[in-house]
Amino acid sequence: MTGIALRPEMAEEFRARIIADPALVLDDKDVMRTLVAASERGMGDNIIDLRGLAMERLETRLDRLEETHRAVIAAAYENLSGTNQIHRAILRMLDPELFEDFLRNLGHDVAQILNVDAIKLVLESPDAGPDPALERISDVLCVVKPGFIETYMSSERGPTTRQVVLRQAIPQTDVLYGMKTPDLRSEACMRLDLGKHRMGGLLVMGSDNPHMFKPGQGTDLLSFFAGIFERSMRRWLA
Repeated sequence: MTGIALRPEMAEEFRARIIADPALVLDDKDVMRTLVAASERGMGDNIIDLRGLAMERLETRLDRLEETHRAVIAAAYENLSGTNQIHRAILRMLDPELFEDFLRNLGHDVAQILNVDAIKLVLESPDAGPDPALERISDVLCVVKPGFIETYMSSERGPTTRQVVLRQAIPQTDVLYGMKTPDLRSEACMRLDLGKHRMGGLLVMGSDNPHMFKPGQGTDLLSFFAGIFERSMRRWLA
């Protein structure tokens, strides 16, 4: 099959356009690849085209840079989305003026904004046990014996001092999530400092999405959320 011949005036016009704007050819990878291949055929099999090899390597590096660029942009958008989500949850968390409303809001509106299936506020107390008064207030609050939080946050490697723990293996106990426990696949645990002369606290979020919380993810936003939550709790406990 022979190529399509251009009339002399068309060929001259095409040549003039390329000379005036070389980017028409240089920015088209398919055209450049075809030109390089034609150049190699013209040089014969015994000649190594170093320029062609260099171009192939540059193309490979360019493709990798483009992939990295796309990944960075996607991560930036995801981080921005997560930041906005945390900010909206915090603003909603600060709305209530009564502690009962604060707990109810935490388990419903805040949980929906954060897209989690369960939120529990865990407080340690020597007098832990079934309390009908607390149960009437909210199913978000859970009072446990001293030492429960340390044990619950521990992993197979032992106790941890980290403020935020993300994991996909949720301890199989119905103390916190009750009947929801078997359906949850990932969890975020945030240790709370409620002030001097007060026992520790814990805020946990559970999700049926195994990829919602997992080791290796950034915890900066959750640490920020936990810090705001601590300050709110100190106000309620004062």
